Amino acid sequence: MVKILLVEDDVIIQELVTYNLQREGYTVMIAEEGNAALQLLTKEKPELVLLDVMLPGLDGLEVCKKIRGNQETANLPIIMLSARDEVADRVIGLELGADDYVTKPFSPRELLARIKARLREEKRNSTPPPLSLTWGDLEIWPESYMVTVKGEHVTLTGKEFELLHIFMKRPNQVFSREYLLQKVWGYTISGDTRTVDVHISNLRSKLKSVSPIIESVRGVGYRLAVNYSKTKAF
Repeated sequence: MVKILLVEDDVIIQELVTYNLQREGYTVMIAEEGNAALQLLTKEKPELVLLDVMLPGLDGLEVCKKIRGNQETANLPIIMLSARDEVADRVIGLELGADDYVTKPFSPRELLARIKARLREEKRNSTPPPLSLTWGDLEIWPESYMVTVKGEHVTLTGKEFELLHIFMKRPNQVFSREYLLQKVWGYTISGDTRTVDVHISNLRSKLKSVSPIIESVRGVGYRLAVNYSKTKAF
């Protein structure tokens, strides 16, 4: 059974989420504060984390940073839960590596849909083709989620890698934000394409010298820049 870690100190929300997840056949583990959550992650190895932002002690943002900073959990899907719906709060959560951000109060059906989308995407990526793709100084290995720039390793989050993989598979094609939101996050929400922009910005920052390889097409979306040459593909 798929294990989900719920990090939430509100008992009512704990019961609501646990009830709905168990009805769908998921195993739910609960931690009420950040340090306990990190310990459960190591011990139980869940497939997804539902992470409240406002926690006693170590808050959800710090927990998210620690999860992303650990090589063993760097690609673990994280959905943040928060009563704060300001754009700045959502952006901070996404910049720290969260895959999704759900505001309270939320519909159990919507939360389940987002969980299923995340798990479905992870399943698709669990057996990627053993290929290496190269474009200029950039090379990626979909099987191992490994990326190098000029031979040096670059660490990306799962969603950042998926975005880059889409561009590498279909160079020069322009992808709209809505398309990327659907393909990488598994759903489309009107007006929520800022999620894509934040992850693209983070991706460019990590690619450093080859960051121009991801080109913005004004009013449309993004593509792999045409001024880079594909020197090798396996």
